[in-house]
Amino acid sequence: MAGPSSSWSRALVQISPYTFAAVGIAIAIGVSVLGAAWGIYITGSSLIGAAIKAPRITSKNLISVIFCEAVAIYGVIVAIILQTKLESVPASQIYAPESLRAGYAIFASGIIVGFANLVCGLCVGIIGSSCALSDAQNSSLFVKILVIEIFGSALGLFGVIVGIIMSAQASWPSKGA
Repeated sequence: MAGPSSSWSRALVQISPYTFAAVGIAIAIGVSVLGAAWGIYITGSSLIGAAIKAPRITSKNLISVIFCEAVAIYGVIVAIILQTKLESVPASQIYAPESLRAGYAIFASGIIVGFANLVCGLCVGIIGSSCALSDAQNSSLFVKILVIEIFGSALGLFGVIVGIIMSAQASWPSKGA
């Protein structure tokens, strides 16, 4: 390989594809849980504040917190799927192009799912906060805003779908090669 020893292209082919795969799996679950926690924080604080004015909203607005929690579950599911994509490869095949492609595919899948779920958690949290505050003022707005929140939670599912499609590219070299 030509070029300086500190070039990015050299680093990308000398880091183990298993490391890339492990980092992708960690990002999928870690960033998804961060998105869920952030969404729950945003929704929960507004829900508790609005419940001071209208205690009746507490139980029905917990659905917003459940939508936020679903974001973390999406990350866990994808992390399990990505973990099953890992295969043992002979030492001579670790840096083969097929191994690198598999590691990068799992890494990319984890990045996509993690950050899609981070944004989804924020989206659902903000809408859930608005739902709680609006419901405290006018109970007829609850269902209308809940429909918007469902559309917001679909963002996380889109990330999961794209992540699964990306992870389908992960095929490790056969042991007989």
